[in-house]
Amino acid sequence: MIERAFFERPAALVARDLIGCTFFVDGVGGVIVETEAYDEKDPASHAFGGPRGRNLAMYGPAGHIYVYRSYGIHWCLNFTCEPEGCGAGVLIRAMEPTAGIETMIARRGLPNPLQLTSGPGKVGQALGIDLSHYGLPLDAPPFELQPRGAVPLVSVGPRIGISKGVETPWRFGLAGSPYLSKRFTEPAPPLSDASTG
Repeated sequence: MIERAFFERPAALVARDLIGCTFFVDGVGGVIVETEAYDEKDPASHAFGGPRGRNLAMYGPAGHIYVYRSYGIHWCLNFTCEPEGCGAGVLIRAMEPTAGIETMIARRGLPNPLQLTSGPGKVGQALGIDLSHYGLPLDAPPFELQPRGAVPLVSVGPRIGISKGVETPWRFGLAGSPYLSKRFTEPAPPLSDASTG
């Protein structure tokens, strides 16, 4: 199990280091292959402008769930990070399904494993994420988050589906994975605490 201290770091570092970890909700899930980082200084972040309404979980303790609805349809799964009060999170954009695949197929209505969790709305639907998960700690049931083994080759690129902060290279993915929501073109450069602002 990943310790909560793992999340008490800059969002971009957490987002990169989540690649290759495994995550399950009631035993359904798989390998995290794509993430995006957001923090309160980022105009594309829900935390931008300070704590209010739906973003309060982002300002709470690290290592909790932040859930929001995209376009009024899809529930999107995020992990809170950085010290409490900082307003940061990591969006889980894509996974490689490894457990509970029949459940995912039933929820998604699709038999193709490559399409089950290849986008944040798909991840939320396949894992059964909804508003009842908002604010829950990641280190307690129904969640299970396990560390990765060997450090994978991680790719980096601009985030997707936003109109502000588009130049920030805070989308990370498992290089070569067929389960990504969108391909990357370059491997990730070394990332330090200083480079995350």
